[in-house]
Amino acid sequence: MKRFTAAVSLAALSLSVAACASTPASNSAELTSGPISIWYSTNEQEVAWAEAVVEKWNAEHPDEKVTAAAIPSGKSSEDAIGAAITAGNTPCLVYNTAPAAVPAFQKQGGLVNISTTFDDGESFVTERSGEAADGFRSPDGDLYQIPWKANPFMLYYNKDVFEAAGLDAENPSLSTYDDVLTAAAAIKSSGAADYTLYPPASGDYTNALFDFYPFFLANSGGTQLVDDGKAAFSSPEALETLEFWKSLYAGGYSSAEAYSGDAWAGPFADGVSALGIAGPWGAGAFDGKVNYGIVPLPTAEGTPADATYTFGDSKNVGLYTSCENKQTAWDFAKFSMDADNDLSLLEATGQFPIRGDINDVAGDFLAESPVLSTFAASVPLTVDVPNVANATEIWQTFRDAWGKAVQAGEGDLEATITTAAEKADSLLAQN
Repeated sequence: MKRFTAAVSLAALSLSVAACASTPASNSAELTSGPISIWYSTNEQEVAWAEAVVEKWNAEHPDEKVTAAAIPSGKSSEDAIGAAITAGNTPCLVYNTAPAAVPAFQKQGGLVNISTTFDDGESFVTERSGEAADGFRSPDGDLYQIPWKANPFMLYYNKDVFEAAGLDAENPSLSTYDDVLTAAAAIKSSGAADYTLYPPASGDYTNALFDFYPFFLANSGGTQLVDDGKAAFSSPEALETLEFWKSLYAGGYSSAEAYSGDAWAGPFADGVSALGIAGPWGAGAFDGKVNYGIVPLPTAEGTPADATYTFGDSKNVGLYTSCENKQTAWDFAKFSMDADNDLSLLEATGQFPIRGDINDVAGDFLAESPVLSTFAASVPLTVDVPNVANATEIWQTFRDAWGKAVQAGEGDLEATITTAAEKADSLLAQN
């Protein structure tokens, strides 16, 4: 079994530097400096962090000014970036590059090889992120993304809803799939909430990261969607997770209809669902709206919290090939990830920088934040998406089968998922 963690133990005070996957070429003579542009997420707290970092950089580098803007609105960030690669007008850096989309962007020729383009490309990444960097390497062993931040997913629950449904609001039984289904029945019969779980319902492949995938990682001990070159989503552990979600939809405990508001945070923040799946960023969306508690994700048998893997929901930084002044882009990326700016990121957004010395950098801050301390224990158990060829098509193949067999409950679930896994294996075989 291959497991790639998105961050390393918070207790570690020092880490050995991971061996370089390749020997960087010296391209310094080919790299130029000058003005650059970047995109960042539309998250309000993240925007404030980015603007502060850009302002600080520009004050110190008048000849290498950074122009920053939010990612253009559209169906998804991935679509916006992919379209910009096609048009040849990407910014130099995108601070919201999803690991799941990296294989497609790389195939488009849109991403700069960090390992070979910059003399200190490998050393900077491995010294900051340690062994976690290896989880983001492409099949050729090189890095086409800069590890940046992780958001371990846990389960938020609404204490007021649980109390109204006659459930224990302080020590809820939510460790197994059966526990969740039992709670769901009580919540529905009491009318305390419309639904138990309400993740994004559309058929876009990225939404598998907000329902099936975190639960599968927990139930399988950290097995990725693709394991040892084969699709893993038809395994016994995956089928247990799929049957659980099918039961949620069949029982009316989840909704397959698109939510009218914020598809990710809205149902839980608005009190429509009793449970919400989110990383530490969820606290910012739920504080003042929901009286919540946080527990690990459930599994079929009830895995102990200190052994429950989860989705890291990492977002990394991509340096794009259409960038004219790549040296400045690289220098700014490193500046934005120094210890001070990483601490500011954690303080402003509640998202964990992917660095091995996080206790040294943020120990005092974490000690004063009960919510972040809760998530900190899950950071060493985070797993991200496999970096494989045709990743987008493989995820979409799974999502299409999910929509039919799980959400709609049509046909035989195991047969539908097995057929999808066979199609995914064929896609994996295409190099």
